[in-house]
Amino acid sequence: MALPSHAVLAEIRDTLLETYASNNAMNQLILSHLDPRAWRAQPPDRKGNGRTIAAIFAHLHNNRLKWLKNSAPHLKSPPPLHPDRCTMKQAAAAHRRSAAQCLRMLSDALSATPNRHVAKFSRDSWMPTWPAGGTMFAYMFSHEAHHRGQILMLAHQLGYRVLHKTPGIWQWEKLWKQAGLTTRPR
Repeated sequence: MALPSHAVLAEIRDTLLETYASNNAMNQLILSHLDPRAWRAQPPDRKGNGRTIAAIFAHLHNNRLKWLKNSAPHLKSPPPLHPDRCTMKQAAAAHRRSAAQCLRMLSDALSATPNRHVAKFSRDSWMPTWPAGGTMFAYMFSHEAHHRGQILMLAHQLGYRVLHKTPGIWQWEKLWKQAGLTTRPR
C-alpha cells in the first residue's frame, strides 16, 4: 500500500486546523446567543451540586491551559477562568485567546517538520502522555464537543434554548468564515 503524498497529508493537516478554528467559532456563537440568566443558573435537580454553564465554559478554557502548559510550554497561556466568578464577556475573551494558542500548538504538533516543538500531548499530569498528532486533535475537539452538548442541553433544561435562535453550530460554512478562514469545509 502506497503512503499518501505530502500534498494529501498537508491538506488533511490544514483541514484539521480549520476544523479546530471553527470549534471556537461554535463556542463564541453559543456565548453570543446565550441568555445571561442561564449563565449561573443551577442545573435542575442538582441545586449546588452540578456545574453551571459558566463553570463548564471555565472548565473548557482551563483544560486548554493544561494542554498548553504540559504539551507546549513555549507558548504563553492566558490566565485561567474562575468558574464561580467569570462573566460571559470574560469567558468569550479567554476562549478566543486560549483557542488561538491551542491552534498554534496543534499547527506545530501536526507539522511534518523534524524540529517541531510539540512532540507529545499531555492531557493532565496524571494521564498517560501520547505522541502529538491526529489523536491529540481528536481528543481536543471531542472534549469540547462533549461539553458544548452539555451546555446546550443544560440551557434547554433551564428554559433558555439557544439553538432555536440559531442553528449556527451546524452551519460549518458560516463558522469557517467567522473563524477568518478563506476556504470552506472539505
